[in-house]
Amino acid sequence: MTVKNALILAEERLREIPDPRLDAEYLLAEVLHLSRLALLMDKMRKLTPDEEAAFDALLTRREKREPLQYILGNQPFMGFSFKTDARALIPRFDTEILCEEALSHLSGRMHVLDLCTGTGALAIAIKKLRPGCIVTATDLSGDALSLAHENAESLQADIRFLQGDLFAPLGGEKFDLIVSNPPYIPDALRGTLQAEVQKEPDMALFAGMDGLDFYRRIVHEAPRHLHDGGWLCLEIGDDQGESVPALLQDHFRQVRLIRDLNGLPRVVVGAFYGTPHTL
Repeated sequence: MTVKNALILAEERLREIPDPRLDAEYLLAEVLHLSRLALLMDKMRKLTPDEEAAFDALLTRREKREPLQYILGNQPFMGFSFKTDARALIPRFDTEILCEEALSHLSGRMHVLDLCTGTGALAIAIKKLRPGCIVTATDLSGDALSLAHENAESLQADIRFLQGDLFAPLGGEKFDLIVSNPPYIPDALRGTLQAEVQKEPDMALFAGMDGLDFYRRIVHEAPRHLHDGGWLCLEIGDDQGESVPALLQDHFRQVRLIRDLNGLPRVVVGAFYGTPHTL
């Protein structure tokens, strides 16, 4: 079987998923240890029986709606390749908007905290792109932290990882910037999400009846962990462009909503000034 024929058959097998041809190309390129471009330039190459069997195994996993990034084992983020598997949420392109906003407030030896770090993508990208910063990352999931450790080691990023619920492992430590892409999907949407998303960890997705549980906790506790003038940067769901900024109004200034390339609400930022006497 040639590459051309293999892709035609694979596209038919994957017809129930989004972008079946694209996924087939990525999966076959993985089997043949080629870039996708190199694969498409060599369509008459014949597959060996072992390569056909390996391709079939990957297609079977994708037919079951296992995310492509888990099958390939990696996902690009901010120009770096991150290991991905079922231990943590897959880094999304939209989250690069959050990372870029955080980077715009950072310089020198500022102290940064990444809450709900998952794969470690935000913390590691910040450390790589602002190497002078001192970066701490927390997550409740031990599985996620083990993956984050692996990514930090692979990318040679010096991050302090702590296991615990949001700020719990930090005592009274304060930071110049807190960044987070927390769970924000309402519990009522369980079972309605794309099949691939349902393969990702529940604890990284769902956040109470209205999806705001983590935002309420972060906004309430963040003033105790921010220096005066420190920034809070949060990724939000595209229907939370009013609710999350409203949560910041009492204790943060310069609250700003940032939209993604599709014009949808994606990031909320605010600066903290003053001692939170009322908290």
